[in-house]
Amino acid sequence: MQSKILIVEDETILREIAKDYLIKEKYEVYEATDGEHALALFEEYLFDLIILDIMLPKVDGWSVCRKIRKTSTVPIIMLTARVDEDDTLHGFELGADDYVTKPYSPPILLARVKRLLDSRNRKNELSKDTLSNDGISVDFSSRTVKVDGNNINLTHTEFEILTYLMQNKGIVITREQLISKIWGYEYNGDDRTINTHIRNLRTKLGNKSKWISTIIRTGYKFEESL
Repeated sequence: MQSKILIVEDETILREIAKDYLIKEKYEVYEATDGEHALALFEEYLFDLIILDIMLPKVDGWSVCRKIRKTSTVPIIMLTARVDEDDTLHGFELGADDYVTKPYSPPILLARVKRLLDSRNRKNELSKDTLSNDGISVDFSSRTVKVDGNNINLTHTEFEILTYLMQNKGIVITREQLISKIWGYEYNGDDRTINTHIRNLRTKLGNKSKWISTIIRTGYKFEESL
């Protein structure tokens, strides 16, 4: 079945170029030219990935991302013409999974799309179908996480970080290892990105966040249960 991708971009040329590349790869592509239309399409269709520009008419990309994250874990790639690192970190704080700076190379954007979709769709054959630790339970088949029986809404990236740490329980995972695992070696962003995702993840885990320890100047570790 074709993956459904929503492109939210008000610049016609950029939107058409991205659409053409995605269609050649057999993706089913939907388009929105402003944030209001994007949210309407999001309510109507079940998308597998969203490519979202920040500077949009009517409703900006930040607000669109924030509203989508209230109900959905769909992977979101933010498009930004800004080079300010704080803008990028703000996008991750809102729940974006990746970002691409404009002007961008369409093959690079396509590679990011493929990576997120492959990661979302693959079955982890090296692990059990579920993971659990002191009230945290993970179901890989449905990509859901529960804390004390209650569902928590993790983004794609937060899910990947949590499961990677849990699968390596008791082992210190460096920030570089997390970046390589989540984004691949081509990622060249600041490692504060990881800190932002970890902070969001801890907030959602509530009192279970105690299991994720920060190893100063190194990375993180999911502690062994007592």
